[in-house]
Amino acid sequence: MKSNRRAFLTQSASLAGLTLAAPIVGAQEQRDVDPVPADPANLPPALPSTKRGDMLYRALGKTGEQVSLVGLGGFHIGKQKEEKESIQIIRAAIDRGINFMDNSWDYNDGVSEVRMGKALRDGYRQKVFLMTKFDGRTRESAMRQLDESLARLQTDHVDLWQFHENIRLEDPDRFFDKGGAVEAMFAAKKEGKIRYIGFTGHKDPLVHLRMLDLAQKHKFQFDTAQMPINVMDAHFRSFAHRVVPQLMEQGIGLLGMKTMGDGVILKSGVVKPIECLHYAMSLPTSVVITGIDSMRILDQAFEAVRTFEPMNHDQLTALLNRTKVAAAEGRFELFKTTSHFDSTAKHPEWLGYPVEAS
Repeated sequence: MKSNRRAFLTQSASLAGLTLAAPIVGAQEQRDVDPVPADPANLPPALPSTKRGDMLYRALGKTGEQVSLVGLGGFHIGKQKEEKESIQIIRAAIDRGINFMDNSWDYNDGVSEVRMGKALRDGYRQKVFLMTKFDGRTRESAMRQLDESLARLQTDHVDLWQFHENIRLEDPDRFFDKGGAVEAMFAAKKEGKIRYIGFTGHKDPLVHLRMLDLAQKHKFQFDTAQMPINVMDAHFRSFAHRVVPQLMEQGIGLLGMKTMGDGVILKSGVVKPIECLHYAMSLPTSVVITGIDSMRILDQAFEAVRTFEPMNHDQLTALLNRTKVAAAEGRFELFKTTSHFDSTAKHPEWLGYPVEAS
């Protein structure tokens, strides 16, 4: 099985390239049908893991960093009614071995970063790999958001800074345009405000592929890319099939998100939370970022790590067969098929352009 899955890397990269080159506008059928069947033999294999204490750790692309297989999702850490509960959850996660901290400039109007900044006092900052994201499409807006993030997080640098919501086909072009956010990333790295560079997105693998294509044309190397990795994705506009093989070829660290789709995937009734986590862990994800809004959910994440073994062919086949009907047409992946998760669409002013031009 492993040899088959590795052999697919080259095949899928070629197919993905062909898909990208084909017409996009008006080609809904082409956009929705994946270039290969959702066969477990076609999924790239899990990365090696190293166990320390109660946590597993994996390499983050070519960075040389070792990060926890589970990452603490930044959005959910700002939802608790009391700030002290958020801080308690963050510190408990770190004490038990989670070192990857996810966040974003826009999460809960900055509350998520403020609470994480307070939790990372008293020596906790030195124990974590800290990531946040920005929405600005221009150099000026991106740098302004970075400085605000650093102030909220109470640190002079983040370990990873990511271009947030790469969800429009023009977003990669805006990123690399003159005066675009790529210039902010170069400047921030030179100033020591960031260490590594990545991008995120949840809408369509074609947008990720365009970002990777433009990066190669500009001789620009991303360290990470973040995207939905879940049991429904395997069947519909699949990031796992189309994008992940290219990341592996280029040594870019894969950050998995939307493992349960903010709980929507669980509403299908065909899969359990730990199955969702185990599936994402069974792909070459460096980190599976999951929303942890209570100590109970934190315990669930560690139970998933404790019981994890890479899923074999028969297990993957059974799981994908079970989710195939529910996954049709993206009914439980609302981040792909609706604007519900598109925060920058609701707030175009965050992009840094005049609203009428955004």
